[in-house]
Amino acid sequence: MELYRQVSHTTQEVLALPPKYLRMYGDFVTKNASAVGQIEGALRSLTYVLPGRFRDTEIASESLHSSVQLLSIYHDSLLARAVQRLPALQRPHPSPHTRYTRFWAQKSPAYKRLAMLLQVVQYTELLCEMAAKRRGEKARWKVVVLLESVKAMCRLLLMRLTNSRPLLNPPLPEREADPSTLEEKDGSGLESPPSEKSEETQWTMPRTGLSLPTLPSSSDISGYLLSKALTADDIKPPKALLHRVNGMGELAEVLYILRPVIYSAAMYYWATKNKKSWQPWVLGVTIEYGARQL
Repeated sequence: MELYRQVSHTTQEVLALPPKYLRMYGDFVTKNASAVGQIEGALRSLTYVLPGRFRDTEIASESLHSSVQLLSIYHDSLLARAVQRLPALQRPHPSPHTRYTRFWAQKSPAYKRLAMLLQVVQYTELLCEMAAKRRGEKARWKVVVLLESVKAMCRLLLMRLTNSRPLLNPPLPEREADPSTLEEKDGSGLESPPSEKSEETQWTMPRTGLSLPTLPSSSDISGYLLSKALTADDIKPPKALLHRVNGMGELAEVLYILRPVIYSAAMYYWATKNKKSWQPWVLGVTIEYGARQL
């Protein structure tokens, strides 16, 4: 019996390790948001330098780029939760895109799952296409047709969930958190060197040695007032930021969503015949032109 208790206790400790590490990682990302953003940008830049300099590095560089993009989705969710925990006065003013996508993501769990799936496919589609291309053009276009079909299905379902409203790209809120706000909340982030601007905000009197803050410029005051002014989109509820489309407008939106599927299917058809043709390109351009004219 004692052995059973020890085994159960050990099992619980092992199962508790991943959530513990995830919490530690989430706290690190929140406290050092600016440093994490710089690391993501550096890794993305690295993927543009690697191809062509070494042999067989295209797949490796694209794998790194896709991994960074997927990791950034997780970081966005962590920072979004951290922003929601801030006091109302310290929260950044959300853009209309953030308000609209956040409304539907909070209202409909299905919208959030489909939007997440759509973003994952978009970030990994080039990697899948490059891997399939090694098996020939037929395999490549077969994978492309599959990926475009999944994306089209997600977009059609998202359009259905939003009551026939046009889709936004990306379908989830973007990262708009101010890293300094999140890091100052806890105060335990990575130390950063003092900026030159902080030294210029005070003036020391030569005789008394007292420090006085400098007067703000007129441009700073105007920028502050403009940032606090409300616009028409700020007053609208999130659901009313995009109007519903019906009739020909809805048909045009559906055609625009199905255009990549039709084009990739035509390319796969001609790839099976081992022929090159300009007809798929004309078909894709015609569908896009027709969708824009409706």
